[in-house]
Order: sequence, then structure tokens, then C-alpha cells
Amino acid sequence: MNYEQILNKKKRNEVLSFEELSFFFNGYTNNKIDDDIMTVMLKLICKYGLTDKEIYDLTDIFINSGDTLDLSSFGTVVDKHSTGGVGDKTTLIIAPIIAVSGIKIAKMSGRALGYTGGTIDKLESIKGFNVNLSEEEFKKELQDINMVITSQTANLCPMDKKVYALRDVTNTTSSIALIAVSIMSKKIASGAKFILIDIKVGKGALVKNIKEAKELSSLMIKIGRKYNRTVKCILSGMNNPLGDNIGNALEILEVIDVLNGKQNKLSDLCIYMSSLIISIEKDITFSDAKQEVKNLIESKKALNKFYEFVKYQKGDIKSIKISCKKEEILSPFSGYIKSIDAKKIGMYSMSLGAGRIKKDDKINYEAGIILNKNVGDYIAKGELLCTLYGDKKAPFSVKEIYKHSRFKPKNKNIIIDTI
Repeated sequence: MNYEQILNKKKRNEVLSFEELSFFFNGYTNNKIDDDIMTVMLKLICKYGLTDKEIYDLTDIFINSGDTLDLSSFGTVVDKHSTGGVGDKTTLIIAPIIAVSGIKIAKMSGRALGYTGGTIDKLESIKGFNVNLSEEEFKKELQDINMVITSQTANLCPMDKKVYALRDVTNTTSSIALIAVSIMSKKIASGAKFILIDIKVGKGALVKNIKEAKELSSLMIKIGRKYNRTVKCILSGMNNPLGDNIGNALEILEVIDVLNGKQNKLSDLCIYMSSLIISIEKDITFSDAKQEVKNLIESKKALNKFYEFVKYQKGDIKSIKISCKKEEILSPFSGYIKSIDAKKIGMYSMSLGAGRIKKDDKINYEAGIILNKNVGDYIAKGELLCTLYGDKKAPFSVKEIYKHSRFKPKNKNIIIDTI
């Protein structure tokens, strides 16, 4: 068996055996296959897909490429995951709400994937924040404060960590099969029993349409069943950015704003998902759970839990800074903002330094974009539309990103479906 035979078989769109997948992916993890050869395989998977059997096999190979966490002593531990979107910082809002409600939530998060941003990058914008916890530290924090977020450890799904980084820079992030394998291998290896997955759908997401989102949901639910995990999926819109802030430090500031009572589509989505988790875990009505969530926000208990979490992981929340170099973009039109192209504004944010173009690029945590006006808002010509932060110049084009109308657009529910 050699990698050329396996690639040729995939080029003929033939089903790969467990042994062939294991040989190829373990070979890449162990540096016997280089980035260029693996990129060919990833592009073939994007082109032809994988069968359910290949997906189950590859998930198992990913899980067994390293250690697994046993969290059974904590009872049911919740994990919440998002497939990534522009301005998506929901994990950092939902986790403290769930934790302060008395439910344990543990998460291993990733870095930026293309223009979509990463939870770990956002947390690293906080000076001193430790994203590299040992298993002992991970479990102790979960016991002490009910929540913990860390980067993927070197020994947990190391295969996914390496493949994930390559997908980020080779235009292979949109494969439904690879998304399912990547997410579920990490979730299963990290020990949670109840997994809520927020599948972003639209221009600014890895998943572009509802059909693909439902296909992904079905796959992850089936993988979960094989490993005795409860998986719930939410489909939420990502044609427009989520929230007002895009960029790492900027998004931490918006997390604090939402936990301090700010209301927008971001807060609506976070309240919905938090309520769903609490409703299921406490076996109460969704309405009662939603009221509990609102009380936890209004009382500042969730905000204080976020501060406790940051301090526990050695972060200095007062260190958050945004770039002193900024460019204000004034509106060339008057009217209601009808849409903001999430992908294009995410790409602009990345070009300002807030994301990675190449695998080894360094992020400018202080860079990004604030949307001073959002979808549905009225803006007069010459009024402040958005503000760009960062040392790099971006050839910002309002016409490419914004669509406007004389009439106020109808409010669309950000929740597309719950599966």
C-alpha cells in the first residue's frame, strides 16, 4: 500500500477502506506524507465527498490519533460548538450563562479558519490568558467554576489539529464530510455527553445553503449516536455578520457588552441557545429556561462568571486593547441598510490583520472592524457607517459590502431551524 495508489483510487471516486484512510491520514500526522500530497487528498474529498462508512471510519481514526478525556465523573457535561462565522463569539457568551445556571460546560476550541475567526484567537487577545491547559487543569477548572475553554491539546486529536490548519490555507474548508469528522472527533474525544452545534448558513459561513446544513446536521447526529452522545443542531443565518464587532479584541469587548445587557441579533441567538440547553438539561419548559437566562444576564451573574473564567485562566481583562490606528468609513448613501456581505467584510477584517492568510501568519489582535450601523438601521449620507482598525490598509469598498433601500427591511429570525 502506498499513497499514490490511494490517491488514484480516490481520483476514480472509489470507496476507501479503513486501512487506506488510516495509512494516508496517519502518514500525514507522522510527517511521512507532506502538505502538498495531503492537499491533493483534501481537494479530492471536497470534489467527490465521502460515504457514511468512510466518515465513520475517518472519525474513528481521528479520535484514536491521540488521547481521549473521560469526564463521566462530572455527570452530563455540555459542549457547544459553532461551525464558524463572521463576528461569531457565541461560545464566550453562552458558556458563562450555562455555567452560572449550575450546568457544567467544557470546550476545546480552535483558531481562525479562513475569514471566520477562532475562539482561541479571541481569548489570546486578553493578555496572559492561558489557552494551553493540561488535562488536570482542565478538569480542576470544570469542577471549580463549572466552565472551561482551552485549545486542543497536543495529544487530543492531533490528526485533526494538523489537518485543520492545512484546510485553512488550501481552500478545503467547505467539505461537509471533513467538517463533520473534524467537529465530532474533537467533541467525542473531549468527553462531553450533550453536544449543541450551531451550524452557520450563508455567505459568511463554511456552509452556504440549508440543504448542506441539514446534511451536516444529519451526519453529526448519526456520528453522535454511534458514540452514545446526544447531539442537537441549530441552523442560524450568516449572510450578515453576527453582532457589531469583527476582530479578536473587538469581539471580546462585544461579549462583555452582551453579558452586560446589550440587545441585538447576537444576544437573541445566545439567549435562544442558552435557553435550549438549560431547558433540556434541567427538564423545564423553554419559556422557563429563557426567563432564567434573562435573569442571569440582568443580574450580572453571567458577566461576573465570564470575569471569573478569564481570571481563572490567568487573563487580565483590563489589558484588552484595540488599534489606535483607525479609518472611519462614511456612508455614500441615505437609507436603510438592507444587507452586509458577511464573507466580504470578513475578508476585509482578515486583510487588516485580524485573521490568517497563510498557516504561519501572526494575528494582530487589535485589528478589526466595528459596524457603527447594522442591518435594519437608517443611515444618512455622510454619517459614520463603520470603523476599520489596524496597521494594514484595506481597499475597503462600501459598494461591494453594503446594500441599502428606501424601505426598512423586514426582521428575519436568525434561527433557521432546530434539528
